[in-house]
Amino acid sequence: MIRPGNIGILPAGALGVSFFYHLTGHLADLSGGVSFIERQGSASAKMLQEVGYLQIVPDDQVCQRLSTQAIVQPDLLTCYQRGTLPEVLLVCPNPDQLLEVITACVQLLIEIHERGQLTTKNLPFPCVVLCANGIYFQRVRQFFIEKLEEGTLFGQLPDLWPELMPKIVGHLMRGVTIQTGVREGSGANTLYRPGPSGLTRLAGGDLQLRERCAQVLCAHGGWFELATDRSPTRLEFDKALLNLVCNLLGQLYAIDELGNFCLLTVGEVLVPAHAIQIKELIGHVLRVGQAVKAYPAEETIDRLYTHLITVSQPHHGHVPSSLQWVGLRLRLGILSPEVTPTESWLVDPLMRYARSAGLEDTATYFEQLKLALVEKLTCAIRHKNGL
Repeated sequence: MIRPGNIGILPAGALGVSFFYHLTGHLADLSGGVSFIERQGSASAKMLQEVGYLQIVPDDQVCQRLSTQAIVQPDLLTCYQRGTLPEVLLVCPNPDQLLEVITACVQLLIEIHERGQLTTKNLPFPCVVLCANGIYFQRVRQFFIEKLEEGTLFGQLPDLWPELMPKIVGHLMRGVTIQTGVREGSGANTLYRPGPSGLTRLAGGDLQLRERCAQVLCAHGGWFELATDRSPTRLEFDKALLNLVCNLLGQLYAIDELGNFCLLTVGEVLVPAHAIQIKELIGHVLRVGQAVKAYPAEETIDRLYTHLITVSQPHHGHVPSSLQWVGLRLRLGILSPEVTPTESWLVDPLMRYARSAGLEDTATYFEQLKLALVEKLTCAIRHKNGL
């Protein structure tokens, strides 16, 4: 029921299209080894099928229009029923849609059980790699376990402990990525612009399955590595630092006091003049990270700052995604004075962890950071409208 070596990408969004672009050799291999998987009940998936094509513009070159019939498969349950499940599933929706995807995975496992295939050997269930941005892996894994146990309670699944549960949960992994991509427009006019190939580090889950995932993904030309020395949560916090500095602080730096907006590159955000503010942010993230055991007690602000500067150097010419997002909506006149999605998926969990750990000053810091961002966005909108 599993197609060995095949990769599914769910859904066809900005990140997913970038993965698709690079895993197909820049669209050179469209033989079906890499395809999109629909998210059950998704309005965007329905729209994509109605339009009938997906438009990709690589490196500002000529737009390539791909037939959805050739590159998009139906939802996971239908794929299983047809015998077309991929071996590896890259899950790339908005983080607030992750629990829906996990619920679909549990429904798939119930179907597998009903067909008598829920065994510890040759389990026809993909390796599920969560690639969406944010700090969520521990919560999502716990939700997965709870939904499986709920299935047992209602007689939809057998008792999964002690053998089946670890086997099943071992298929759930975290892919912390610096892969970039941009979506422009909507409906039939949507354009996807893949970013340059970026590293994705795989953590969590069963080690042998993770090694197999890396093998499959790299065989298709992807840039994937095993994170053997760091937990999924540590990787999420490391990535959060990069995103918060480049995207959140980046927006604050990109909008001046009069509301003028200027696209900044990563290198322009990380100039020495911003070091004090950057280190302040790092300090608060570090405190939360230490509280949840993502960082050891001996970790320091200076060491994290140096690491941030080092890993960002190859991307100094890149404009952070949230700045692109703000710039596009500002030009179209549709920007709202709200914290952008990327930042919400990072700041909100940090605030929640901070309050749970009694770090009220840190929770207040992030709350004030959100307010400052909303004020700057409001100022930019007023300036755009000539107010």
